[in-house]
Amino acid sequence: MRPVVGLTGGIACGKSTVAAQLAELGVPIVDADALAREVVAPGTPGLAAIVERFGSDVLLADGALDRKKLGERVFSDPDARRALNAITHPRIAAAGLEKLRALAEHPAPYRVYEAALLVENGMAKAFAALVVVTVDEATQLARLMARDGSTESEARARIASQLPLAKKIEVADHVIDNSGAPEATRAQVRALHDALVARFGGGA
Repeated sequence: MRPVVGLTGGIACGKSTVAAQLAELGVPIVDADALAREVVAPGTPGLAAIVERFGSDVLLADGALDRKKLGERVFSDPDARRALNAITHPRIAAAGLEKLRALAEHPAPYRVYEAALLVENGMAKAFAALVVVTVDEATQLARLMARDGSTESEARARIASQLPLAKKIEVADHVIDNSGAPEATRAQVRALHDALVARFGGGA
């Protein structure tokens, strides 16, 4: 099986942008955020478990999960957040492993698993290499406010609830600084890809 590279970063740092650019270079991406939505889709055991734990008021009228409402409920309640993670994380991990196995014959020299909480979940050493996407504090705050339409205090609270970027950088094998112009990020991604191809062999 080809090596798997972990890709993570802080909220609003641009890890999805980096993943998209790696995909353009021929690298297959498994997106944990997409898997997180799949494992709680209507009719899944994951959604049934969430309703059993949190009640049917976390559902939208069409029966889908109201992710915003559930997120607000667990954000300030550590016990509720742990309960939600206990439901979703094993299912996301299993789905991710299945996706990676399905890519076993892909010709790229490595595959990427993109997820926000790789370091927090103790998975930093589970990958052949770990890439952390970072931005400076002011840029992170501004991008999060623009993305979510949140106030500065709301955005700061979201950032503060996550593991500090510095802690993620400490365990990174490669760091992409996405604070600057798009072309600067793209040049770093190209250099990262070249380094990983040189390390793992082959060509994408």
